[in-house]
Amino acid sequence: MKVKIINKSNNEMPEYATHSSAGMDLKAYIPGDIIFESFERKMVPTGIYIQLPEGYEAQIRPRSGLAIKHGISVINTPGTIDADYRGEVCVLLINLSPFTPVVIHSGDRIAQMVINKYEKCEWDIVEKLDETDRGVGGFGHTGN
Repeated sequence: MKVKIINKSNNEMPEYATHSSAGMDLKAYIPGDIIFESFERKMVPTGIYIQLPEGYEAQIRPRSGLAIKHGISVINTPGTIDADYRGEVCVLLINLSPFTPVVIHSGDRIAQMVINKYEKCEWDIVEKLDETDRGVGGFGHTGN
């Protein structure tokens, strides 16, 4: 599948780090450093614009290295980019570290983007759902 992309940044195109990587690294494209104080959230631009085929979405997910080393995560994870969106891909980051400010520089890898195919549903309005062993149990009901 080919996806149209415009790269207005001075960063390389998003790419897969390894042959089996599911996500492509997204990099910050900012005029200066961004400092994230504890629990602060900001939108970080990437300088890229994409056109996904109908029936596909891009999910924006945190990078595990930033999360474990610095407490940086994507606040609306996974963020969804719809096929009809044509604006700049931006990443909503948060510093979950309670004490340590984190600096993001232009060109830093800040998130991953995963392209997924999706299905649309039609509602079938019924009065009763099929029975299962689980039933209405959820939110840790198995004790695990």
